[in-house]
Amino acid sequence: MAIPLLDYSPSSQNQRLAGFEVPGDEQPRVYSTDNVLSSTDLDTLIEAAYRQIFFHAFAADRERFLESQLRSGQITVRDFIRGLLLSDTYKRSFYDLNSNYRYVEQTVQRVLGRDVYSEREKIAWSIVVATKGSAGFIDDLLNSEEYLEAFGYSIVPYQRRRVLPGRTEGELPFNIKSPRYDEYHRAKLGFPQFVWQTAVRGYKPTEKKPTAGNPALFLEMARAISPKVNLPQRLSATNVDYEKLVPRRR
Repeated sequence: MAIPLLDYSPSSQNQRLAGFEVPGDEQPRVYSTDNVLSSTDLDTLIEAAYRQIFFHAFAADRERFLESQLRSGQITVRDFIRGLLLSDTYKRSFYDLNSNYRYVEQTVQRVLGRDVYSEREKIAWSIVVATKGSAGFIDDLLNSEEYLEAFGYSIVPYQRRRVLPGRTEGELPFNIKSPRYDEYHRAKLGFPQFVWQTAVRGYKPTEKKPTAGNPALFLEMARAISPKVNLPQRLSATNVDYEKLVPRRR
């Protein structure tokens, strides 16, 4: 018998409020198969799906079979998103490198387009991951009333309501707020690295930098040359025979 989903109370996040702002650059663009007019529009929709789930997809990470099925109309956008979430790329990049709590947080952000409400929601979905596995967790998210209400079967998920009225900047994108690697794996992979420089570097304007042919360019080279010269003779006035030094006619 499957364990029922633990109850958690939704908090009043940004995406739960009605929007009255004027659309701008930070407004998310909605990609849907309902308004696809050409193959180019479908290519753009597929790229948007890769950006939402993988943030970036290399040629080796692309799911060509799923793309072919979507182009031919055999599967919906929701099925395509499910295939990306169950792909080996997503498993290696998110599931294998994070705890269940962090995996839940990142998947909820990408699938439902919002942050988790609380630690209780993380625990609730982590129990689903532990009992049903990753595939069962993803199916429950895609079959949830929230997902079907927000995106349905034809819309690519996106970060909902990034713009906050009364603030100069909206919410941070999920890929910046929740990086792919956890703190433990970031330290294990050796980044971020802090390089401390002992030399203090200064800035010199372009107009003050020496041009070609300027003697200042050869100053360091001249200083590096150490020619060997004869030392000057040390003479004392008491040792000089002046009579022999005076020229005489013979």
